[in-house]
Amino acid sequence: MITISKIDNFEHCNQSPVRLLKYRLIYCFSGTVGLRIDESDFTMRPGDVITITSGQIHYFTGLEGHIDILDFTLEFICKDDNDIELIFHNGLFCHFGANELITVRYPALFERLLGQIDKELQGKPFQYLMAVRSDIELLLIEINRTKIDRGDPVWKPDALFLKFLERIRASFTAHYTVADYAGQLSTTEARLNEVSKLHTSKTAQNVLFSLKVSEAKRILLYQELSIKEVAYALGFSDPFYFSNFFKKHTGISPKDYKKAHIG
Repeated sequence: MITISKIDNFEHCNQSPVRLLKYRLIYCFSGTVGLRIDESDFTMRPGDVITITSGQIHYFTGLEGHIDILDFTLEFICKDDNDIELIFHNGLFCHFGANELITVRYPALFERLLGQIDKELQGKPFQYLMAVRSDIELLLIEINRTKIDRGDPVWKPDALFLKFLERIRASFTAHYTVADYAGQLSTTEARLNEVSKLHTSKTAQNVLFSLKVSEAKRILLYQELSIKEVAYALGFSDPFYFSNFFKKHTGISPKDYKKAHIG
């Protein structure tokens, strides 16, 4: 539900690709950190923070310093629509693979909050989970303020849109239609199209396609599966149709994409 790990030794990092069904925040206290998330590489330095969305694949490529890793489930932090909007405000935990390094404004404040979370989880005093949840919210608010201070546009997501993204992420193999998701969310296709266009300038169908393509890339990069097996893993009954679908949205065939990235 919620854990915090303090790591200062590369041997204690996951050096093989790992996929967590929870949300991860990594903060660099000192030194440098090498990190690969999906198909992107990052180098973290003191004061840098990065967020990883549930379902993304990542691993460390180096560590010479000290980091904190904070993991939590969506259910722990999100009690209502305001909470889920805070988690994804300004793209903090972006479903579209747009991870970014953010150098926080006030490292001492950020580190104090992480220290408080660790202390609460270690000691488990009365109502400690409530205190931890509040501290996580303060961390996320501080990241949002940092992004706004550096000139980033404010992006306030709609809870319905975020729930739509979560449903897609949790059901890639089902091959649900937008109508299916609308039914599951007790809304309409028109409403899903409205919020999708508002946040991404894409239809709900194209949002669904974008997330499927991102998932296809992860499978191609990190699993030893044939193109046919990748197609079936994503709910496609026809591998040829999957290959055309992938090429239409990326400009490259699944085979060539895999060859270009892993040889």
